[in-house]
Amino acid sequence: MISEELLKNVQKLEINTRRIVQSTFSGNFQSAFKGQGINFSDMRTYQVGDDVRNINWKASARSQTPYINLFEEERELTVILMVDISGSGIFGSEQRTKLNFSAEIAAILGFSAIQNSDKVGLLLFSDHVEAFIPPKKGKNHMLRILRDIFSHKPVNKKTNLAEALRYITQMIKKKSVLFLVSDFLDHHYQHQFKIVAKKHDLVPIVIQDSLESELPKVGTIAFQDQETDEIMYVNTSSPMVQQAYKNIQYARQLEQDRIFKVSSCDFLRLNINQDYISPLIHFFNKRLA
Repeated sequence: MISEELLKNVQKLEINTRRIVQSTFSGNFQSAFKGQGINFSDMRTYQVGDDVRNINWKASARSQTPYINLFEEERELTVILMVDISGSGIFGSEQRTKLNFSAEIAAILGFSAIQNSDKVGLLLFSDHVEAFIPPKKGKNHMLRILRDIFSHKPVNKKTNLAEALRYITQMIKKKSVLFLVSDFLDHHYQHQFKIVAKKHDLVPIVIQDSLESELPKVGTIAFQDQETDEIMYVNTSSPMVQQAYKNIQYARQLEQDRIFKVSSCDFLRLNINQDYISPLIHFFNKRLA
C-alpha cells in the first residue's frame, strides 16, 4: 500500500521536473543522445558522388540502372536509470539527501526521454540488484519508476557497482543509454565498467555533497559509516586529519576520472548543495560538440 505522503512526494517531484524538462531541456535530450542504429528506408538512382558501398547490386542488375540504398537513423532510444540506493545515499548536509537528489536527477532524465517517446527502465542497486523495471514508454510508467525509487527499502547497505553493471549487461542486449547515478563510493568496478561502456552509451553521474570534500573544524566528533555501521572518532580540528581527508577525496576523484576516461565515457558531477540545471545543460551541449 502506497502512503499518502509518498504519493505527494512523487506528485510534487513530477510537477517540478516536468516543468523543468519542458522549459529547459526540450530538444536537448534528443540531440545529445542519438539513435542506436540505421534502418533501410528506400532506394533511388545512383548520382555522382554517392558512396558506392551503398549500391544495391541486385536491383541495379535487374533494371540495368545503378541504384543505391537509402537509410534513416533509428530514433527510438532505450534509457535505463541505474540508481544507487545503498546506505551512503541517506547522507545529506542540507535539506535533502543524496538519494532524494538522485531521484530528482533520475526524474529529469526520465521525463526528458519519455517526452521524446523513448523507453525508460529502472535498476535499483546496493551491493546487489534490489529491483529492476523493464523499459517502457509513457508518463504512467515514469511515475511508477519514481514511486519505486522513493518507496523501495534496500535489503543491504553496501555498494557493488560491478554487480549492477554485470546484471544490466545480461538484461539489456540492445545498445542503450545507461545513466549510472551514484556517489561511486566503491572499488574494483573498472573491469565491468569498461565492458558495459563498450556495448552501451554509459553515462556516470557522480552525486556529491559539499561536506564530503572538506571536513568542518568542530573538534572531535563521531562518524558512522552508513554502509558498514562502523563508528570512528575523528579530531576534525587537526591540520593533519584535515589534509589527510582532502588527500583521500582528491585521490578518489582522480581514480574515478581515470576510469571514466579510459572507458571513453562522458561523465557528470553534481553537488546536492548546488543548482543542477546549468551543469546538465552544459553536459547536453558538450555532447553536441
